[in-house]
Amino acid sequence: MKPQGKDGLFDKVDRTIAKVRPALGANMVELVEVSDGVVRVKVIPCSCSAGMPEEMIVNLIEEQVKDEFPEIREVVAVRN
Repeated sequence: MKPQGKDGLFDKVDRTIAKVRPALGANMVELVEVSDGVVRVKVIPCSCSAGMPEEMIVNLIEEQVKDEFPEIREVVAVRN
């Protein structure tokens, strides 16, 4: 079962991240949680040489998410 934020915010943020995915190249991002103004994502970097640094990926996502959802304060990467 996927986690849900208030008013389906999880799904809305996930759709916003989907808009950014093409700019991430071969890197993958999975939305983990949205709560208390914080978006948590799991970044799965590409093992190829064209991979993008995790910090850059998070910054791209954060910019887009904050533009669409002013209630979001930050986006953080989580590890297993």
